[in-house]
Amino acid sequence: MKVIVIGCGRVGSMLAGLLAREGHDVRVVDRRPQAARRLPDSPRIRFHEGNGYSRAVLSAAGIEHADAFVAVTSGDNSNIVSARTAKETYRVPVVLARIYDPRRADIYRDLGIPTIASVRWTVHQIHRMLLHRHLSPELGFGNGETLLIRSEVPRYLVGRRLTEFDVDGEIRVVEVTRAGRSLIPAHSTTALADDLVTFAVDATALGRLRGFLDKELGT
Repeated sequence: MKVIVIGCGRVGSMLAGLLAREGHDVRVVDRRPQAARRLPDSPRIRFHEGNGYSRAVLSAAGIEHADAFVAVTSGDNSNIVSARTAKETYRVPVVLARIYDPRRADIYRDLGIPTIASVRWTVHQIHRMLLHRHLSPELGFGNGETLLIRSEVPRYLVGRRLTEFDVDGEIRVVEVTRAGRSLIPAHSTTALADDLVTFAVDATALGRLRGFLDKELGT
């Protein structure tokens, strides 16, 4: 992946280092040139000085070819402006923003921008959302140990009971949206084409859920 990280504080620098170690190409933007000292020495990380909502800076960072964009500066307004620019102007596929004021979370969600607020699990939550980018968490509990994930039902499960997706203590189907109406599935409820399914998932089981869904794609 090609990832642009706006903000080179503790979270931004840690995330950049984590992604680089996994082989991703990372561009980090911060208005403070001294912030670059936080970054590990890696050929996969490049630093750009400037504001994260400056189109000139974003263009220099290669936003036209970015697979993901993460705004984690210390300012909510800067994060949302840069995130909206990435999403609405450059159509970056995955856009995430950190916020400090949780009251704004609903506003950002309405804009289609997932947000991360808790300091304790910011880096790991962003990492999961990038790694499992087609599994977008709707809600998290505790410090992110349990997540609600929504996904279209794979075709290979159509006609089979939704409980076949359940893994004791890890994954459970808790809701289905069918033809625009929501229902709580019974034990005998079978999957229909175009169902949108909500899973309650232990965060450590995201890889298992992704495996179930990727089976449809042959990956």
